Amino acid sequence: MAEQDFGTGCPAPRGRTRHRGRARSGAALVTAGLAFLAVLAPTPSAAGGGEPRPLVPARFVPGPCPTTPEPVPGRCGYLEVPENRARRGGRTVRLTVAIVPAASGRPAADPVVFMTGGPGADAISDIPFLIDSGVNRDRDLIVMAHRGTLHSRPNLACPEVDRFYAEAVGLRYDAPSTGRRLVQATRACRDRLTASGVDLSAYNTTENAADFADLRRALGIERWNVYGYSYGTDLALTYLRRHPWGVRSVAIDSVVPPQVVSLPWTWDSAREGITTIFAACAAQPRCAHRYPDLRRTLTEQVRRLEARPLTVMAAPPSGGAPVRVVLDGGALVNLLVANAVPAVDVPAALDELAHGNPERFARARAAGATPVVGEFAHGLTQSVACAEWVPGYSRADLLRAGRRAFPGWPDSVLAQAPQLPFEHDVCRVWDVPDRTAVQRVTTTSAVPALVLSGTFDAKTGARWGAYAARTLSRSTTVRIPGIGHWVVPQSPCAQRVLASFLTRPTGPDTRCVAGLAPKPFTITPPPETA
Repeated sequence: MAEQDFGTGCPAPRGRTRHRGRARSGAALVTAGLAFLAVLAPTPSAAGGGEPRPLVPARFVPGPCPTTPEPVPGRCGYLEVPENRARRGGRTVRLTVAIVPAASGRPAADPVVFMTGGPGADAISDIPFLIDSGVNRDRDLIVMAHRGTLHSRPNLACPEVDRFYAEAVGLRYDAPSTGRRLVQATRACRDRLTASGVDLSAYNTTENAADFADLRRALGIERWNVYGYSYGTDLALTYLRRHPWGVRSVAIDSVVPPQVVSLPWTWDSAREGITTIFAACAAQPRCAHRYPDLRRTLTEQVRRLEARPLTVMAAPPSGGAPVRVVLDGGALVNLLVANAVPAVDVPAALDELAHGNPERFARARAAGATPVVGEFAHGLTQSVACAEWVPGYSRADLLRAGRRAFPGWPDSVLAQAPQLPFEHDVCRVWDVPDRTAVQRVTTTSAVPALVLSGTFDAKTGARWGAYAARTLSRSTTVRIPGIGHWVVPQSPCAQRVLASFLTRPTGPDTRCVAGLAPKPFTITPPPETA
């Protein structure tokens, strides 16, 4: 099973490798998503008036930076805020804050604040990627751990779920028995967290957004620039809608519009990202000749593996002894959505699989056997997903969306949302209130915005960037060909566009995009000559 990083929500193994780099489509949106696309609400800025003061002021306390594999190059501390702002006198939470100085000797006065993905990812571990991408070139960079994540207190990690994921590589991805084990692990985590006094209902996007508003005030910052990716775009758009004061600009990368994200929506993204990879192969003569009709090949392999799963031994990419892995149709699809096999290798990997060699996919599946236990906050994932993404859509809605996206695939595969398997069952156990009325709301704003998408993104399809931009009246939309999820660390062009946007938000330099094309795909010898 993939670990969540939505975006979504469900993980793709978080052992991100340091590198300079790091879906939803179709003319008709998944019908299940249409029901709430038109929901609109006035923004606080539209209502007029000054910035309201919080009932319970937050406080920033300087302190040491957390110990990380790569030391944090800046100063740190923590923000103390109420756990639940609706309950006066309740518990507080502490969120680690890192302030990385600008590389320039003469930095601009307005810093960049970063909102990471997940929900549940460790924002502090993203700092090396942000520095490598030049996000702090001309401005200080502020990174704060989301409530409930690794460098916050309390930490909503679920070692029980991590251990399940490690075992799940040797199980059928979408078998009911696998779902029961996931639910059992989730229940154990919930019981432990609630017994310790955690209010799971307080770990949501509204409270996350209020945390960032409190941070700006606590640091005495008049204006700043917001940059979020994946779930961080859901958060950034919510923040812009609810707390527009002091926002100079907003950059959103791999976009999750809060008004549309749902389980059925995930199938639309998966279709867009996967079929765009196939179309790019068809546009390259060598790839098109060597790997004709990839969509049919994928359908055949999904059906074959779902009927007769493969059980093989494979060594995890991080090293160590080979582990037993099971490849069924659901596992294959989720490896593709998670970009667990690099996009340039996907045609070759599918062709090899069709000819009896599952090695690339098996090794990618084996990566899940070695999670860093406690690194990913599954508790935050479920508190957000179960309150904001799952309600209002039935299992039948999800299955219909899957059938529209990939006709001919087995229902056992299509019944599970990519990256969020068995979520209806998990949410019944997690048991948090429905928050869709306050969260499934369109952000309408005139704050300058940069909207970045990668055409190969199968988690948050590229068309959703343009969709979100429709109500951001001063926005620039950029699609980077051949890039998957989280665009900026993977694309030097996107890095230049972001830098120019931060310098001039209403007129970024996007000229580098015109000359971009997907990289050549891997071409392997035909089986008969190999």
